Amino acid sequence: MRLDQPADAAAAVNQLADRFWDAVLQQLPSVATMYGDERWDDRLEDPGPVGRAAARALREATLAELAAIPVDLLPAEERITADMLGLACRLGIAQDDARFDLVAGSVDQIDGPQARLPQVLQFQRADTPERLDRLVARIEAFPVFTDAHLGLLADGLRTGITAPRVVAERTIDQVERMLALPPERHPVAVIPRLADEAGRARLVRAVEQIVNPALGRYLAALRGDYLAATRPVPGLCSAPGGDELYRLAIRSWTSLDLDPAEVHRVGLEDLEAIAVEQRALAGAAGFGDDVAAYRAALGADPAQQSATKEELAERALALIERAMAQAPRWFGRLPRAGCEVRPEEPALEREAPPARYAPPAVDGSRPGIYFVNTYDLPTRVAWRLAAMTFHEAVPGHHFQIALEMEQEALPTFRRLGSRMLGSAYVEGWALYTERLADEMGLYRSPAERLGMLDAQAWRAARLVVDSGVHAFGRSREWAAGLLRDTGLSDTDAGIETDRYIVWPGQALTYRTGQREIERLRAQLAARDGAAFDLRAFHDAVLAHGSVPLATLARELPGWVRPASA
Repeated sequence: MRLDQPADAAAAVNQLADRFWDAVLQQLPSVATMYGDERWDDRLEDPGPVGRAAARALREATLAELAAIPVDLLPAEERITADMLGLACRLGIAQDDARFDLVAGSVDQIDGPQARLPQVLQFQRADTPERLDRLVARIEAFPVFTDAHLGLLADGLRTGITAPRVVAERTIDQVERMLALPPERHPVAVIPRLADEAGRARLVRAVEQIVNPALGRYLAALRGDYLAATRPVPGLCSAPGGDELYRLAIRSWTSLDLDPAEVHRVGLEDLEAIAVEQRALAGAAGFGDDVAAYRAALGADPAQQSATKEELAERALALIERAMAQAPRWFGRLPRAGCEVRPEEPALEREAPPARYAPPAVDGSRPGIYFVNTYDLPTRVAWRLAAMTFHEAVPGHHFQIALEMEQEALPTFRRLGSRMLGSAYVEGWALYTERLADEMGLYRSPAERLGMLDAQAWRAARLVVDSGVHAFGRSREWAAGLLRDTGLSDTDAGIETDRYIVWPGQALTYRTGQREIERLRAQLAARDGAAFDLRAFHDAVLAHGSVPLATLARELPGWVRPASA
């Protein structure tokens, strides 16, 4: 192949991206399973030295190949692919240099080793004897996977990069609850959907003989020297080299070099602006400026509560159907995949966020899944559910991610692997759609609009909380109190605070991405005037997959054309 020709250079980039992503999936078999790729369903990741070395070598080799491709010859789409491939590799190498795997992952109440099997088994098929064998082989790999994490705990003790104490305590509590379950009720035995129940006994034995002993070793290690060495100040600023680690975390999640002090200031200003809108709603409802009293009245309304987990899921499904009915007026292209609603897995719900979205399988065998957390059911009120559903499902994550997966002209890395560059685009789009839903007329009451404003304030507060905790050493109690002021329940304020503690920088992605999408919309509307086509704007934003915000700002003006053009 001659790389001095545009077509050959473009083909080289696409082929390199395909090889890179295939190798990433082989190194991250749980991710492959989540996307419906069954090739490595019998394996788990290797978080130990050999696995880390392989991941680094892949990134270094990919950068070397990329450097040989003349970027100036590339068409626009392949130039974006090259940019993203390079950024993903450079971030991965920087994270390896900093031992970022010790910051999150080895001890993590949401995504730690104790959660890996329950998470992946929600997506792994076991409906044939061969698939069941692969599932059992994956379970049999769990002790080695766990022992590699014990090595990470030792590395944390050696380097001083240990988990915050509250994270370790939450993780210990979660593992203790798992070990207290009868084997037949353990999520590893319960979650898989089998062709018949004859194979269930194999899973129960695997829990008894494989999973629980490994979890017991992990629990013992956490309770021992590790817990005593955890950081009582939860912010990353309390770790060795914490300031630089936090800036790397921000760059990893947002793809931008953001100043924590500026992030903090923007969050405070956003909270003030949203409070004006909240007070207006409270006043119209007869509560004057007392937004908290308005919330309390709504919280005491029995009509806002669901009697069962199933009723909450049914309400969420009705909201999706409401949004789908209006979507053709605002989007030219809709995803082929449907969106299913499920209650969160009981073993994970205490530490899980209020809701989350999982993408459909690439082959169409599974729809997108919107998981609603039904833990502490009385707090999961209907007036908050609307904005959350529009964010997680339609027209938020489901539209963006399902449409991205259907962009068959893009390399698979662009369709599936872009989250390696963080999630500011993904979460920014979902938060943008909460406001868009208001324009679409999807909020049917002042109460649902207050839920939307509370959700917007919650994301603005994340800018303040994340930077306050990790850059300025603020306490967990301070962070949870600020979140409660935005309307979160005590349960969710605690869960969310601990999520921001364990995933530094992730909380910044929502409002950072939303602000950029709103800025670009305003810029293009001013450029095109009456010819600005909002439907075309949405299609253009969603037509190229998840891209870094800087790439979106550079390319979007060329993708969006006036309606008369």
